[in-house]
Parts: sequence; structure tokens; C-alpha cells
Amino acid sequence: MEQVFAGDGVASWLQSFGGYAWAVAIGLLIADLAIPVPTTAVMAALGMVYGPVLGGIIAGSGSIISGLVGYGLCRKLGRPFALWLSGEKGLAEGEKLFQNLGGWIVAMSRWLPVVSEVVACLAGLSKMSFPIFVVALVCSSASLGFLFSTIGYIGGDHPVMTLILSALLPLLLWVIVRPVFFKFKMKKNDEI
Repeated sequence: MEQVFAGDGVASWLQSFGGYAWAVAIGLLIADLAIPVPTTAVMAALGMVYGPVLGGIIAGSGSIISGLVGYGLCRKLGRPFALWLSGEKGLAEGEKLFQNLGGWIVAMSRWLPVVSEVVACLAGLSKMSFPIFVVALVCSSASLGFLFSTIGYIGGDHPVMTLILSALLPLLLWVIVRPVFFKFKMKKNDEI
């Protein structure tokens, strides 16, 4: 497995699946919920295989699907476990945190290994607003998908710049989208 994820090994491995390389890559991004998969390597490999645009679309979509699966599973199945693990008070505190800062937490988490999956699951457990979760998830996942796909396509010789961009781009998108989203949400609530 280590050989597959070293260098351009992921791209070669994905290409061995022919026309289904995109499906295997999305499967890997979703599998990261349960097993450690170097998702940025998969996203970069998608850029090598499909180019920066199509690779970015596939990478972003896979990351979005992964976040939605984690959120959905934990929202539907995880509450009894969360109550057992943290108790009523702990769960209430988590719910309050995700109601107040959930969009920021989701937007910032997608660029961090392991944390993104945990945050998606915690957002589901705490019953974070689904529309806010989706908007923050799309802002961060789409930007990272395109960023790492482009890095894979051009050969990413600047890892520090990659880290800085992958941290700032989701936040920038969330800062831009958040006011529009909340303005729309408030307007819709006024109509009801």
C-alpha cells in the first residue's frame, strides 16, 4: 500500500482501473471515513490522470460525498453512541458549538487529515443545520479538490505554499459565501 501512495504511484494505480479510475478514487475518499487514506495524494493523482478541471471536479465531489456520508450516518445512527460517550451535557455542548460555529469548523477542517472526517461525523451527531453544513462542506471540498488536482497536474514542487493555500482557500470561500447564505436564509425565514 505504501508503494501505491508514494510519488505518482497513485496515478499509475488509478490508471490501471481504466474508465473506472474516477469511481475508485471517490471510493478511496469515502473510505477515509473508516481507514487512513492519504486523500490529498488521491486528489493530486486525479489531476495527473484527468487534468486539473475534471480531476478537481472528481476530487471535490468525492470529498463532498465523503462528508455527506459521515454526517448522514452519524446523524441517523450515532446519537445513542454519542450519548453514551459524552453524556447528555457533553452532547448538548457539542450541539451548541456546531450551531454557533459549525460552518467555520467544517470549512477549516477539510484541509486537515483525519480531522475532516471527525468533524463531519460530529456535525451529524450534533445535528448541525444541514444546509449550513453542505455550504461549508462544498466551499472547502471543492476548493481543495481543485487545488490538489492542479498541484498533481503541474507537479507540486512547493509543499509549504500548498499547505498555506489549502488552509486559506476554504476559509476565503466560506467568508464570501456565508453572508450571502445567511441573508438568503433570513429572507426565507421572514417569508414563513
